[in-house]
Amino acid sequence: MFSKILIANRGEIACRVVETAQKMGVSCVAVYSDADASAKHVQMADEAVHIGAAAPAESYLKGDVIIQAALETGAQAIHPGYGFLSENPDFVDAVEAAGLTFIGPSADAIRKMGLKDAAKALMEDAGVPVVPGYHGDNQDPAHLAEAAAAIGYPVLIKAVAGGGGKGMRLVETSEAFSDALDSARGEAKTAFGNDAVLVEKFVAKPRHIEVQVFGDGTHAVHLFERDCSLQRRHQKVIEEAPAPGMTPEMREAMGQAGVRAAEAIGYKGAGTVEFIVDASDGLRPDRFWFMEMNTRLQVEHPVTEAITGVDLVEWQLRVAAGESLPRQQNDLSINGHAFEARLYAEDVPKGFLPATGTLTHLRFPPECRADSGVRAGDTISPWYDPMIAKVVVHGPTRAVALESLHRALRQTEVAGTVTNLAFLGALTRHGGFASGDVDTGLIGRDLEHLVQTTDAVNASVVAAAMTALGLTETTSETGLTLWGPLHRAVQLMRDGEVLDLDVQVEGPHRQVWTVNGAQVIAQRNGGWTIDGQRMPHVAVAGSQVTVFEDYGQVFEIVDPLDRDASAAGDTNVIEAPMPGLVKAVFASAGQAVKEGDRLAILEAMKMEHSLLAARDGVVAEVLADAGAQVEAGAALVRLAED
Repeated sequence: MFSKILIANRGEIACRVVETAQKMGVSCVAVYSDADASAKHVQMADEAVHIGAAAPAESYLKGDVIIQAALETGAQAIHPGYGFLSENPDFVDAVEAAGLTFIGPSADAIRKMGLKDAAKALMEDAGVPVVPGYHGDNQDPAHLAEAAAAIGYPVLIKAVAGGGGKGMRLVETSEAFSDALDSARGEAKTAFGNDAVLVEKFVAKPRHIEVQVFGDGTHAVHLFERDCSLQRRHQKVIEEAPAPGMTPEMREAMGQAGVRAAEAIGYKGAGTVEFIVDASDGLRPDRFWFMEMNTRLQVEHPVTEAITGVDLVEWQLRVAAGESLPRQQNDLSINGHAFEARLYAEDVPKGFLPATGTLTHLRFPPECRADSGVRAGDTISPWYDPMIAKVVVHGPTRAVALESLHRALRQTEVAGTVTNLAFLGALTRHGGFASGDVDTGLIGRDLEHLVQTTDAVNASVVAAAMTALGLTETTSETGLTLWGPLHRAVQLMRDGEVLDLDVQVEGPHRQVWTVNGAQVIAQRNGGWTIDGQRMPHVAVAGSQVTVFEDYGQVFEIVDPLDRDASAAGDTNVIEAPMPGLVKAVFASAGQAVKEGDRLAILEAMKMEHSLLAARDGVVAEVLADAGAQVEAGAALVRLAED
């Protein structure tokens, strides 16, 4: 076994690897950028090396700098985590050329699975079913359009070198093919430096089911399947294992297909074989097809660990160190059911816009596994993925596990940034998901219902107001005055609405509040109750009060001497909604635009965001050029006054 390894990654990924490695007695070297100098993974590791500036291209993607850090610290191996350099075969070659061990598959295996078209041909030869489609070299638009017509609409255009939904477009008619092809190619060129695409049949009721495989370079086993069908824009939201509705016959067929795929390329380490499944007639062994193989550990690996009792990172280290597979296929079995929900800093009502901010409070219930790379006080940076944590639960049955997930999400407390917590909670109460009737289109169909915001209940409003006035603790001011009960008033703001509250403090243990014309009683008997219910937890940061009820209700304490009277937004100025890189500008001075026209593209949080005109008008001036790094709120384009 290694005595020291370097982890070429950051955040929850690096923390996850450190946790297992240190339990095995292996010392860990972390690497960090300027933005991550005090990050959690740096604090957890035994030592850490600075590798560059905040931008990934200047730090976490600099393979030569990372290898040098490993050599200088005496590390014997490099664990790539997932993302960044984990599926870069040139990096693997460089690691091995430096005399180090790469904890993962060979460069040859990564290359064979790195291009979707070549991988599909390889899988066909190995007897793994593949989706009908065109995977050839002819990239002429007319030829691709003919191929799409032959396959039959709807079809998917996919970037050959793609991943994460980038360079992927659904095309439902021949008339829409040309524009979709241009769009997919442009995004693929930006994301991967390769604009080649393939065209595949689009499955009507698709489920995304993947098989966890593990190989030693010659033989492989599978650790059963995960269902990742709950997706939004091809990004996984909640994953589970095993797949609901799975039959023994289909599990056997999919598992063996995954093993054949791994053994066909001499796979070593942890990998995932992803399949698209046609669930229009239930789960059948003849209705699944190979999509791609991820030649690394996956974000959702904890659900597999939960149902098998296997620590996949431990397996990675053991096999990379030359040990044989810890278990054979007959030694592996499924125990219960597990879910993983991805908690992100993102503004759901604003179209899931990635968010930044400093986490002023962060707490997870002890009943769940929370893989997180941040702590209270840490900042969600615009440079990296805005994931806060993966919330993982396990139960004896799917129904019990889903209820545990619902409860864990309700008890998760996050303050300092907007999150998708309420959205995840709504999914746990979705009837179709609860019954196991899932497919990749579920969220899109029911999005309006899933993102509905709710009004704060009176108890939450009172909890915020009590905290704002300091009335949750006994002080001399909370008692009776000579003339009767003490009267107090406070103003709070929630979602732009000002709330006026009034309270009569009748003693240290009783308060009578007036909220929206209703009377609400707060009493203390050991702890505070509001209208007979336990007062929810509250966190305060500056003028912001977060009440941890209904996934977190945020209130601003209003200073009556400092009220902002300008509530109306300025439709003349198109601003950057977050810090990022101006990828492209489509506007020019004097240009007439219509409401909804795309004026610029901002790249932030590993995604591209189109900035649109808020009204019809004429461009007065362009205030930012392509390539500029801008802060949140920066004016990019200004329209002439009406």
